[in-house]
Amino acid sequence: MIKRSKYSTTDRFHAEPQSFCRKFNDSGQTVYIALGSNQGDSTANLIQARSFLQEISTSPIRASQVYQTEPIGPSDTDFLNAVICIDWKGSPDALLDRLKEQERIQGRPSRYPKWTSRTLDLDIIDFGGLTLKYDYLQLPHPGIAERLFVLLPLYDLAPEWSDPVTKKNISELINTAPKMRIELGAWQWE
Repeated sequence: MIKRSKYSTTDRFHAEPQSFCRKFNDSGQTVYIALGSNQGDSTANLIQARSFLQEISTSPIRASQVYQTEPIGPSDTDFLNAVICIDWKGSPDALLDRLKEQERIQGRPSRYPKWTSRTLDLDIIDFGGLTLKYDYLQLPHPGIAERLFVLLPLYDLAPEWSDPVTKKNISELINTAPKMRIELGAWQWE
């Protein structure tokens, strides 16, 4: 039985995932999480999110470089983006619940229009190679091939990573992703 996320609703919830690459195991998974912020003090938002991710990880985290990227959509303020690798013991649903709660704690409303400014965005990019599709969670993240602001920091941490669905390696995904203005941020983790 798969635990239902509190972010799902009866009409959106599937009792079983639509597809599986392999089941997660409770002994722990390597998980890549994308971070983004462009509202308020983005540096402080990322620092607070990094501390939170270290608290929930079962081993020391690894963090990519921080990138400054142009916004996509109606926002006019640049984003700070990064990817952090954690080790997680538990289900993808339980992790999603923790991430959404942290977004709320850091000032992100529970409902928001797509592509708008935000204090914090935490997305599960890859969960130990698991492939699944719920209405409220898809793994790997379905938009990764179009998000250079995720692919470049993910490459910092896992240059050998391949999409478990398309089998394309990260270098190929970077080369075919839509181009955007992206550069190393003036501020980096200490």
